[in-house]
Amino acid sequence: MNCYPFIEAEKQGDHSVKRACELLQVSRSAYYADRTGGPSVREQRDAELTGKIVEIHDDSRLTYGSPRIHHELRAQGERCSRKRVARLMRAAGRYGRTPRRWKKTTIADPTAEQRPDLIGRDFGIDLDQPAALDTRWCGDITYIHTWQGWLYLATVIDLASRRVVGWATADHLRTDLVAEALSDAVNRRRPAAGVVFHSDRGCQYTSSQYANLARDLGVTLSVGRRGQCWDNAVAESFFSTVKTELIHRRAWPTRKAATSALFDYIEGWYNTRRRHSTLGYHSPTQYESTIMVTAEQIA
Repeated sequence: MNCYPFIEAEKQGDHSVKRACELLQVSRSAYYADRTGGPSVREQRDAELTGKIVEIHDDSRLTYGSPRIHHELRAQGERCSRKRVARLMRAAGRYGRTPRRWKKTTIADPTAEQRPDLIGRDFGIDLDQPAALDTRWCGDITYIHTWQGWLYLATVIDLASRRVVGWATADHLRTDLVAEALSDAVNRRRPAAGVVFHSDRGCQYTSSQYANLARDLGVTLSVGRRGQCWDNAVAESFFSTVKTELIHRRAWPTRKAATSALFDYIEGWYNTRRRHSTLGYHSPTQYESTIMVTAEQIA
């Protein structure tokens, strides 16, 4: 029932618009919007927020859901609830990307030298007391289907900031692939001797070639238990993200095209701009800046 004519009539008497709206449980902005025939103040605000949500969603390569878009709006000085963001996203037909599950195969070498697990699933990040950078790394290998055949991606990730500090691609699964990724990380970051690199028990990581390279680079090797993918959860999580947000969204005619897209994603988005829930919705680059500032203040 349209109660606005009643409010209009009551306004001519002793009752105020405010009191009448309270009694009928309608907003004054809706009443005045009905009188003028235009959108209410809330509707105008929703339209303004929707425009910004669409812009942020486009900028995120259509990957952000309501939590990250909410944090981005807050960073821009916008005050609104996460539920409102979710409602406006649904109304605009905008949705975040959710991970797929895929089968991962690790080929272990039963004759490989036994190595300890120096991480013990300790992947947590304390935002109040950040861990030192370049003291604990992890990595793994995944595969990407192209029309030319498989492309393999090897990574090295800093556990303190979730930044991909080294990576490499190849059309093979030989130890050279993971060796190139580790060398890339060391050349970029120049860590102190003894930095731990944690991986699964794949034959590439347990080979003598890789052990010799790690020794030459001053890297201490660590491996998870056989058949326990959660022992390398951070590396697995990155692959889930990159496949959800990039790889599974289109076909890849060539390995070169996929590698180029990976470079753009890792260096131009994931490391520098993508908001990570684990990092308090900062990007790895922003979070590392915070760690360095904190270290300088303590010193």
